[in-house]
Parts: sequence; structure tokens; C-alpha cells
Amino acid sequence: MNIRDPQTFEISPEDRLRADFYNFLGLLLATPPDQTLLSQIAALSGDETDLGQAIQAMARVAKVTKPEAAEREFNALFIGLGRGELLPYASFYLTGFLNEKPLAQLRNDMAARGITRAANVFEPEDNIASLMEMMGGMIVGRFGGPATLEDQKTFWNKHIGPWAEHFFSDLEAAEHSVLYASVGTAGRVFMEIEREAFRMTTH
Repeated sequence: MNIRDPQTFEISPEDRLRADFYNFLGLLLATPPDQTLLSQIAALSGDETDLGQAIQAMARVAKVTKPEAAEREFNALFIGLGRGELLPYASFYLTGFLNEKPLAQLRNDMAARGITRAANVFEPEDNIASLMEMMGGMIVGRFGGPATLEDQKTFWNKHIGPWAEHFFSDLEAAEHSVLYASVGTAGRVFMEIEREAFRMTTH
């Protein structure tokens, strides 16, 4: 067991930023942004890095996006009549069907880590928003002690790495994406950074 007392465990500023960005993506992919969140996104500034540029693009779009437009876009992308333009689930991306083996494997790993589904959430746990939120929570120790880098890497490689970049690329190119095209770019670039960082960590 590597559950440590969060009070005595220092989380580096870099890891806190990683967790914040995972949580930010999770929030945007779970529900349409309201005016408060759109204003917060509009106030973001980036640097010259690929991720910084993606964040700047997101801020530019958020400045001219009204909550009603964001909600219409969100619904067209993820809900739709019967189904949205995209199905943001690991099972679908990895097997072509919903509620398949990747979901069962995720539920096992969630149980092992003491992660439970929120009471008011009814969709399968392997949706992209939930996975972003889980990753953010693991980094800062929301489910017990902060996860070691090795544990983060194991979870990421199993449940996020095989499909998240593909999903975010699809989101960038989706017919109904405007604000979410920029979210897709930011998500894809962030996933690429995470993949490279995990690749460089030794066993």
C-alpha cells in the first residue's frame, strides 16, 4: 500500500499544474461551460510552447462565445438526437462498441484505488471527462495518497494513452466544433506532453 498522508506529502507545483489541467479538461468535457467558466478561459494566457499557443487560441474563442452557443455546440458534439457527433468513451474508441472490456478493466482499477462514481453521474465511467478527472485526482491525492509517478503512468497507459489523442484529434476536426476545436487542440497537445513525460520516466 502506498497511501500516504496528504498533509505530509508535498505535491510539486508542476504536478499541481498537471492536475489542474486534467481537471480543467474534465470540466469542459463533462458539461457546457457557463459564462463564469467562459470568462475564466478568455482570461487565460499562453506562452510560445505548443500548449501555450493552444491555450491562447482557446482564450480567443472563449471571448466571443456565448453560453447558449457553447451549450448548442456541446449538445451537437456529445449528445445529439440519439447520439452526438462523437462518442467520447474508451470502449467505443478501442473496440467500436460501448460498455466493453475497457470499461470493465477501468472499473476494476477504480475499485482497487478507491475511486467511486459520483452519485449523480449515470454515463459509463470510461468517458473522457471522467478519465481526465480521475487522473487529476490521482495526481493530487483526492483518492487517498497522491499516486506515484509509476502508478500514474500505469493508469494512463492503460486507460487514457491508447485513445485520448485520437479523441482530441477528432474533436479538433468535428463538424460542430468551434470552441471545442480549440479544446481538442489543447487536449491533444497535453496528451502528447504526458505521453513523452511518462515515456521518459524509468521503471
